[in-house]
Amino acid sequence: MFDSITPAPPDAILGLTEAFKKDLNPRKVNLGVGVYKDAGGATPVLETVKEAERRLLSGEKTKSYLPIDGSPEYAAASQRLVFGDSHAIVTSGRAVTAHAPGGTGALRVAGDFVAQITPGATVWLSDPTWPNHPSVFQSAGLKVASYPYFDPAANAIDFERMLATLGTIPAGDVLLLHGCCHNPTGVDLSPAQWQAVAEVAAQRGVLPLLDFAYQGFADGLEEDAAGVRAVAAHCPEMFVASSYSKNFGLYNERVGALTLVARSPQAAEASLSHIKRCIRANYSNPPAHGGEIVRTILGDPELRRRWEGEVADMRQRINTMRHLFVETLNEKGVDRDFSFIARQRGMFSFSGLTPAQVKALRERHAVYIVGSGRISVAGMTEGNMDYLCAAIADVLKAG
Repeated sequence: MFDSITPAPPDAILGLTEAFKKDLNPRKVNLGVGVYKDAGGATPVLETVKEAERRLLSGEKTKSYLPIDGSPEYAAASQRLVFGDSHAIVTSGRAVTAHAPGGTGALRVAGDFVAQITPGATVWLSDPTWPNHPSVFQSAGLKVASYPYFDPAANAIDFERMLATLGTIPAGDVLLLHGCCHNPTGVDLSPAQWQAVAEVAAQRGVLPLLDFAYQGFADGLEEDAAGVRAVAAHCPEMFVASSYSKNFGLYNERVGALTLVARSPQAAEASLSHIKRCIRANYSNPPAHGGEIVRTILGDPELRRRWEGEVADMRQRINTMRHLFVETLNEKGVDRDFSFIARQRGMFSFSGLTPAQVKALRERHAVYIVGSGRISVAGMTEGNMDYLCAAIADVLKAG
C-alpha cells in the first residue's frame, strides 16, 4: 500500500525550519517560525517557569491520567486570564474550559465539536490568516471561506470590505477572529472596530471563535483581551482558543485551552460533554506537565507578578526589534518605506516582499522567511540585524 505514496508537500512554516537546519551557511537567519529569541539568539526558559517546575518536582506524587478535559484549577485559571477575575461569564458559570495540547489542539477540538453539532457549517477566516487554519478545520470535515482583512497597499485593515462581507455570513457559520497580534500581518482591530465586528456577529447569529495565541504580546495581558471581551459583551455564545506557547515560553510542552461560552450554565455543561467525546476520540486526555506550570504560576500571586514582568520584557524586546529593523534598513539605503513595521504588534509582520524576493533571500543570503513575505520579528536580534537588513537591501536593489 505504501509503495505508491508520493511525498506530501512540506509545511509552509515548519518545512522552512527543516530546510534552515540543513543550510550550511554560518550566517543563516530563520525568521519563519514564530519562536521568541533573546539577545543571544536563544529561546529562553522563563525564570517563573523554572521555579514552578522546581515546586512541581518536589511535590509530585503521581503520574496518573488527568481527566479528559484537564484539571478544574487549570480551567478556572485560563478563564480568569481571558476574561478577568470578576467577569460575569466567569462568575455565572456560563463558560467551560478544556485543557488542550496547544492552541492548535484547541482549534481542532472546536472544529470537531462544530462538525458534530452543525456539520454544514463554514468557518470564515481572515485573508490572510495563519497558514494552518484552513487545514485544521478542513481536516475536521468543515468548509472554509475567507473575508477581506488586510490591504497590502495601505498596510492597514480593509475594514469597510471586511465589515461588508461579515454582514453576509449565514447564521450558524463560524467566524474566526485573531484575538490580538494578527498572524501574519501584525495589524489588529481598533477598539471601535472590535465593537462593530461584535455587533455584526451578534446580528447575523454567527458563532465567533477567537484564536488567542499571543495574549500579552501586543500591549499587555489585560489590554490584549479587549477584543475577546468586546465579542463576549455582544455574543452570548463563543469559543476562545488560548495558547501558552508564547506568553509562557512553553513551546514544546504544547499547552492550550478551549473555552466555550454558552447562554446558560446548563447549556455550557451539556456542550462540554460533547467536547469531551471529541477529545476522547482524539488524544483521550491532555498532557499534565505544561498545564501544571501554568496553573502554578497563575495561582501564586508572587509568581504571577514576576511572570507578568517577564511577558512585558518579551513584548518590549520584540517592539525594540521592530524599531531597530526599520532604522537599520534606512541606514542601508533602502528607499522603500518600512515604517509600518514599527507600528505593528506581535511576533509577525507582513514585509511586502514578493515571493521572488523571498526566494532570493533564501538562496543568496540564507535568510529564511515564509513565501508570503511574513517575517517573524521575534527571531531578530542585535547580532543578526545588520546582516539581515543588508541582505534585504541587496535583494530590493536587484529588483
